[in-house]
Amino acid sequence: MAQADLSPVAAARPGADPDLSVVVTLYNEAASLDELYRRTISTLEPLERPFELIFVDDGSVDGTFATLERLHAADARVRAVRFKRNFGQHPAMHAGLARARGGIVVTMDGDLQNAPEDIPRLVAAVESGYDVASGRRSARRDSWGRTLPSRLINGMLRRFTGVRISDFGCAFNAYRREVVTPMLGAIGKQKFTKALVLSGGASVVEVDVDHAARAGASRYTPLRLTRLALHILAGFWPQPIQVIGIGVGVVCSLGATGLGAYGIFFWVDRANFPGPLFGGVAVLAVLGIQGFILALIGEYLARIQRDVEGRPLYTIDKEF
Repeated sequence: MAQADLSPVAAARPGADPDLSVVVTLYNEAASLDELYRRTISTLEPLERPFELIFVDDGSVDGTFATLERLHAADARVRAVRFKRNFGQHPAMHAGLARARGGIVVTMDGDLQNAPEDIPRLVAAVESGYDVASGRRSARRDSWGRTLPSRLINGMLRRFTGVRISDFGCAFNAYRREVVTPMLGAIGKQKFTKALVLSGGASVVEVDVDHAARAGASRYTPLRLTRLALHILAGFWPQPIQVIGIGVGVVCSLGATGLGAYGIFFWVDRANFPGPLFGGVAVLAVLGIQGFILALIGEYLARIQRDVEGRPLYTIDKEF
């Protein structure tokens, strides 16, 4: 792919805060980074307002940061952070948000599934009076293996946060900085930055954005999606242990009563009680429920351990 044209660009004003910050998370995006920069700059410069681009390299191993160094040398509006290893999208988002100086902050992935040309629409929505402009992938270009779990996760978040938007998973959003700053202590520890900000009462409007097909396989495996669902339960569902405990007790009691009644009827009718069959089904069902509860408890214990140990969300190798 041809490199971006880095012919003279307006340098950022030293010491001056930009009006707009664009935070982009990256992981092994060297092949498309020049195009991303070119399209983003071509979109932002006509707005005629000071801006900055903050790229967070989440431990790439393909030369992504070398490209960022070249872009920064040619354009002072480009800022970058490189993690020592891969920590994940949400810690990377925290690193960018914590460094953003603009009154409006736009967040996006760096894989070009998000179209930089939609940034002005998100910014305009915030400037019309909303705290958050939530990107909504109107024509999503993912496989059914990604869209079906996404619908389930969106439904869970709507239920547990009380926020009625359709696409929590879209990372392409615009925020007023004042609604992000109070949440910085939780962003990164808690996945779904947008859900976290909106759960604090920020006003929101959904904006349809373009969505390109993914180049390569999704990094969200079935195991990661299952862990994500547990994370949502632990992070956004109030008092889940009590609710699940009551639910399990009721279900198991009703199930035991029903199986017992059926077994007695079968015994009276045929003089034969199929105990092993019903017993095996009941044991398997209870074990399955217990396994889910243990996984949820494990998520809570992991959160407690991280807080007690005071582990950093990420470690930075280099930034400019």
